[in-house]
Amino acid sequence: MNTRRYALDPELLPMADSLPTVMELSNPAVIAAMRSGPAMTGAAIPDRGDVHKEDLLVPGRAGDPDVPLRVYRPAGTSDSPSGCVLEIHGGGFMFGDIAMMDPWCQAVCGELGAVVVSVEYRLAPEHRFPAALHDCHAALCWVSANATRLGIDPARIVIAGQSAGAALAASTALYARDNGGPLPCFQLLEIPVMDDRLDTPSMRAFTDTPFWNLPNAEWGWKHYLGAACGGDVSPYAAPARATDLGGLPPAYISTMEFDPLRDEGILYALRLLQAGVAVELHSFAGTFHGSSVINTARVSQRASAEIMTVLARALG
Repeated sequence: MNTRRYALDPELLPMADSLPTVMELSNPAVIAAMRSGPAMTGAAIPDRGDVHKEDLLVPGRAGDPDVPLRVYRPAGTSDSPSGCVLEIHGGGFMFGDIAMMDPWCQAVCGELGAVVVSVEYRLAPEHRFPAALHDCHAALCWVSANATRLGIDPARIVIAGQSAGAALAASTALYARDNGGPLPCFQLLEIPVMDDRLDTPSMRAFTDTPFWNLPNAEWGWKHYLGAACGGDVSPYAAPARATDLGGLPPAYISTMEFDPLRDEGILYALRLLQAGVAVELHSFAGTFHGSSVINTARVSQRASAEIMTVLARALG
């Protein structure tokens, strides 16, 4: 990336040039190999002492495999049910796993006293749409049906995701609304993937930005949608395709200035507002897709603190 093209926050500049930009994503074997590469795996951190973790397999939809979940519970006991965050990791539909979001999930659980459930959904291109959506909806149904076991209030389930995980969170909310629930109480959609058409000004402009850019996005959608790519795409795959956004849960949406996904996130927030859905939208200046990984930058710290504030309010 040529950082001189973009007015990045000065605290992000020292690391920006070392981050991956356009990736070779045409070959499924290369994608499989990249999943264990250093760019796709975060450094392990010690587990928090105030959080208990448990890995589970829960039933998928009829004909689908079981869905791996990781459940995070606050240490100690409580006389009243807590809120719950159903977390869906990002990764362009092709990458990511439960381990990637482990520090975030532990922080939310430990600092907010909420139960957090993280979903290990199936990845493309081995598993195309709707496999990931089915896994996420199965997880939502299981969490709601097992509220007593988890010690949560089923009326206070927040669905949360980052990037492609935010697409799946929004898609799961749409699917739940249209298919008998259960409907989350809130959507946390960070730097969301929303539109397979790739025709917004930000998508066309940002062709070499870190982590995500137009060439990467093209391959992400091709692998996720398969033969449907470029055709009549379901809104449960690309939420921007939905014609009716009424009746969805309130939302928080974040976007980054030099992110190709910026405009589709902003437009989705606007359309939710126009449909009567309460939305808080924050577009962070001087940032790029995934720049919050540079957690020493004050803009990243502000974004992280804001997420905790938003979640605390949504969880009641």
